Amino acid sequence: MAPTSETLTAERILEATEEVLRRHGPAKATVVDVARALGVSHGSVYRHFRTKAALREAVTKRWLDRTSGELSGIAAGDGDPATRLRDWLAALFAAKRRKAGADPELFATYTVLTGENGTAVGEHIADLTAQLTRIVRDGVASGDFTSDDPQVTARAVFQATGRFHDPCYAREWEEPGAEADFTAVVDVLLRGLRP
Repeated sequence: MAPTSETLTAERILEATEEVLRRHGPAKATVVDVARALGVSHGSVYRHFRTKAALREAVTKRWLDRTSGELSGIAAGDGDPATRLRDWLAALFAAKRRKAGADPELFATYTVLTGENGTAVGEHIADLTAQLTRIVRDGVASGDFTSDDPQVTARAVFQATGRFHDPCYAREWEEPGAEADFTAVVDVLLRGLRP
């Protein structure tokens, strides 16, 4: 039985939107398509998301938040900061590779959507940088790292590893040597952080 507007939640709409985007791509996906997939009127969707742009931004944020959520446990851990930093960067690289490899059509769609949604992307990057800042700050406190400004250092680490998480490099992530290149970059960064 199709859901009624009373049982319709924002989460259900976002799930349906992801499916519609997977099938139709960002250029052709419409709110009407999402409503049809849910068995409701497009007005029911608009009660949860006032505009098509708001719906697209929410689905983009949801997608980006999955990565942030995977990484937050590593950042909040209490283990050795150098190990946490290596593990965090490796988990970020693995999450991005998994998204690009497991569902390339949806990854391409989200690459388009993130280009449209500067707010969601900016918040995502700020969250990731805050997680890195926590690791660097913990490393400075324990004497494992040296940094005059952990936030600046965290941004530098994030930017220096961009090849391994920025979607514009997705084609390179499965090339031979990508893993070795990643390890070499992280090794250089960790040596540079040591007192």
